Amino acid sequence: MIDRAGLADYLRRRRELLRPADVGLAPGVRRRTPGLRREEVAQLAGLSVDYYSRLEQGRGPHPSEAVVGSLARALRCDLDERDHVFHLAGFTPPARRAGAHVSPGLLSLVDRLTDVPARVHTDLHDVLCQNSLADTLFGTSRVNPVRAWFTDPAMRALAPEEDRAALSAAHVRDLRATAARRAGDADVAATVDDLLAVSAEFRELWERHEVGVRRIARKRFRHPEVGLVHLTCEVLLTPEADRTLLVYFPTEGTDAREKLDLLRVIGTQDLDPVPRR
Repeated sequence: MIDRAGLADYLRRRRELLRPADVGLAPGVRRRTPGLRREEVAQLAGLSVDYYSRLEQGRGPHPSEAVVGSLARALRCDLDERDHVFHLAGFTPPARRAGAHVSPGLLSLVDRLTDVPARVHTDLHDVLCQNSLADTLFGTSRVNPVRAWFTDPAMRALAPEEDRAALSAAHVRDLRATAARRAGDADVAATVDDLLAVSAEFRELWERHEVGVRRIARKRFRHPEVGLVHLTCEVLLTPEADRTLLVYFPTEGTDAREKLDLLRVIGTQDLDPVPRR
């Protein structure tokens, strides 16, 4: 539900904080009040002066999401301020996009997780970074694990045969959720189209239209030095919806802790002539 009084107050206060130079306008003359004029904000947002004035007065029609986005841009709102404007107008803010950027704090956190494998990836499963234990367990290649799962037999060989059907279905359900959430985004469409073109298994699973966001999963990985490792993958969300932190904890009741400790000793030595993915 729209908070008309709150929206009106915030629009006015944001307008008064800005100067013409902040938005690329000439300062002009006879400017008796601080900040921008209403007609200047309206022009920047592509609205009529009357429409914008009524919003600042707490009346008029309920603005659309497109109008709210235009106002946030016109008023030079950062992401937190933009989200606030959307909330005041009664809308869910647009999803934030981190892209390939990983913040220094998140990088530091991944590096400090020395006793468990950890990696950061996008919502399309492009690997952005991982710690040294993940390098040892998964290999140093940064191939997309979901794309490789449907295209590279070496990737599938890392999982026991009896686990593969469930993993395939989980990959596709998760991608379905991303495709729905980011409908129309070019990178999502390209990923789906590429997999539909190269994998009959992916096509069959995609046609089922099953959806499920993965937040926790028990997985088993084959490693050439320590054998089968039982891990519980926790998906930890970041503020941006298109990026997640995956941490692989040893599964209780297995020997995974001992095997991870051994892998820490092995380190990233290239004991296998064929790079692991």
